[in-house]
Amino acid sequence: MAETPSRATLDALARLIAHPTVSRTANLALIAEVEAELRELGARTRRVTSDDGERANLVATFGPADRGGIALSGHSDVVPTEGQPWSSDPFGAVDDGARVYGRGACDMKGFLACCLAHARTLRDAAHTVPVHLVISYDEEVGCVGARQLVAELQHWAIAPRAVIVGEPTEMRVVTAHKGKLAARATAHGRACHSALAPRGVNAVTAASRLAAHIADAAAAKANEGPFDHGFPVPTTTLHAGVIRGGTALNIVPDQCELDFEIRNLPDEDATAILEAIKRHAREVIEPEMHAVAPESGFTWDASDAFPGLATDPESAVAQLAFQLAGSNAPAKVAFGTEAGVFARAGMPAVVCGPGSIEQAHKPDEFVAHAQLARCERFLERLAAHLAAS
Repeated sequence: MAETPSRATLDALARLIAHPTVSRTANLALIAEVEAELRELGARTRRVTSDDGERANLVATFGPADRGGIALSGHSDVVPTEGQPWSSDPFGAVDDGARVYGRGACDMKGFLACCLAHARTLRDAAHTVPVHLVISYDEEVGCVGARQLVAELQHWAIAPRAVIVGEPTEMRVVTAHKGKLAARATAHGRACHSALAPRGVNAVTAASRLAAHIADAAAAKANEGPFDHGFPVPTTTLHAGVIRGGTALNIVPDQCELDFEIRNLPDEDATAILEAIKRHAREVIEPEMHAVAPESGFTWDASDAFPGLATDPESAVAQLAFQLAGSNAPAKVAFGTEAGVFARAGMPAVVCGPGSIEQAHKPDEFVAHAQLARCERFLERLAAHLAAS
């Protein structure tokens, strides 16, 4: 017989999905609802707000305040739905008895719903070890809220000693994931009539040459490594994804933007890879541009970055997660999470949550009932562990 989640989890998930918390839009209504619910159960709560005051992280704590505890962490934001062919309202949960459909059902309001449904049980078990429910904003656009939250947590007298990030892993315990650095290179050339093209500096051509170099660097990584075959893609990857430039065919374009990313193995330095790309532009591409127009060249903007995760499977947080998940097989994933942000700040972290990343960011996103039920069992085991501590 298939596992079935509690009515409390399904109801909490429907309430969370109803909040259209797309990244970079306000999440305060969701935060206020969750905070009120947890405060009613006796949680001590703290908000850390964005600079514009439109979004907030929430930390809700049960148990003693004088020692490190266990944090259950998830993000409140979801990716947009525009242009996707949904079969129903993406912000109205649809439950067919085996799956719950809705934006964020998998990534990652399913985990948050399980935590809310089991908050009373966790509260009652947190006699000697505190439990923190951590909800962040704008994870999908570069772990923005988590970075701000971690900066705040580092000022606490006692920060969490272990963090479990509930991204969708099908309840496998993930101890490693890649980092990411997204950047924009803007080529600045000199415009002229295309009939006099040699008198101008073609910014589209310069950006295209840089894109070709990035492709060559990607091929070198694929062929030469370093390799970690625990990952689905065993090397650091580079990818040029968007190029924008030019206004008309008979004008040599004077500006072109190239957006690219680096998804690095945890032990490779994405910043060093970016610096090598900049050096190629400076030493190979720009001299030819300067020969025609000394003012031409590239400017750079690193717009989005988060660190990789490399938690020792023998660490206390990993061993606890294996115990709670009923598995001792660590996994590695290609997608990034806030776990790397927590770990870099000295809070050991793993990733384990309901649902499959294959369903995330898609139309008709869903989480299976069986996955929610497995997450509930995980939290019940956590409560039993805390009660016995």
